[in-house]
Order: sequence, then C-alpha cells, then structure tokens
Amino acid sequence: MAVKHMLTTSLLLGIFAIAGTSMVALTFDNTEVRIADNEYQALLQSLNALVPPSSHDNDIANDTVEVTSRALLGSKKSNTVYLARLKGVPIAAVISTIAPDGYNGAIKLLVAVNFDGTISGTRVLSHRETPGLGDSIEFERSNWINNFRGLSLLTPDDLGWRVKKDGGIFDQFTGATVTPRAVVKAVHNALLYFEQHRDPLFESGDTTSTATQASNHGQ
Repeated sequence: MAVKHMLTTSLLLGIFAIAGTSMVALTFDNTEVRIADNEYQALLQSLNALVPPSSHDNDIANDTVEVTSRALLGSKKSNTVYLARLKGVPIAAVISTIAPDGYNGAIKLLVAVNFDGTISGTRVLSHRETPGLGDSIEFERSNWINNFRGLSLLTPDDLGWRVKKDGGIFDQFTGATVTPRAVVKAVHNALLYFEQHRDPLFESGDTTSTATQASNHGQ
C-alpha cells in the first residue's frame, strides 16, 4: 500500500509540475505578444507624430530598410530607417539613430527627414539622463526637441549645429550641457547620413501596398 501511495503521489506531483510549466510558458508567450504589440503601437504613434499619415499612403512602420553607420548613426549594429511614400514617390525617411555620448549613456532617437533634406520632427525613444536635468530632451518634458523642426544642413550651417555654449544656436539646459550637446550632434549626423544615402534608401525600401504590409504584420 505504501509503495502504491508513493507512486500515486509521485504521479500527481508530476502532473502538477507539467501543468504548472505549461501555464508559465503560456503566460510568457502571451506576455511577449502583448509587449511586442505595445511596442509596435508606441512606434506607430511616434512615426505618425513625425510624419503625418495624411502625407503618405504606404505602411511606414513596415516599409523599412536596415542600415549601418557607426560614425553617423552611433552604433556598429544596424539601424532601422522607416520610409514614407505617396503613390510611390519618396516623402520622408525616419531614421532611428543613437547618441552614444549622453551623460548617462546612449540616447536612442528618431529623426524624421523630408525628402528635401529638412527635418520633419525628432523624438527621443529612450535614455538614462538625470531626471529634472537631462530629461528635458523628452517631448513630454519640454518643447526643446521641437527646435529641430524645419532645420537642415544649410540652416543652420555646420557651426550652428552646436549648443550655444559651443557657439551654436541650440539652448543647453541649466546644469546639463552634455545631454543636449549629444542630441544635437546625433541629429546633425542623421542629416548627414540622409544627405549621403537619400536615393539608395528609397531604392532599397519595400514598396508593397499598405494593405499587404499590414496583413503581413498581423501574421
């Protein structure tokens, strides 16, 4: 009887262990799906804020090309460029780039550049800058990040693409010069990259229709 009881107990424990593992795995998978969907929606919101949906007819979140330029985009890994088109005509490119020299580490950015080389908008995706000082680069914290809109490689000139402390046109923050200096440099470098690769970017991008790309994302 004792042996039978032990076998029954072991069997039940095994069943519970399998059931528990399955539940954990299922919960993990569901959580991963939700996280991925939330990240996609946040990305889409940022892209729409930088390049108005009314200005293009393609699925900008999926019409992309992967590029690499450690010198201009701040990373030896690939960076994603999101392309906006209207009836196949290039409208703008949203370049994901990195300012590697922030005060507390890398600052991840999106820089939207119109096809004519002017900036449509800029957003900070993530950073570890000091709260109350360096975090003024966030759109939600201050209007500073909007000062890039409408600028280009010609306006201002190279000397102007610096914070005022260094002789440029951009405000620095009280007690925090390193952070805005890093962002200004990264945005300027993104413009340089776009100027050097404008045509190849749109030639290598995916011109599939919006409906088809949206369907593929959902698979």
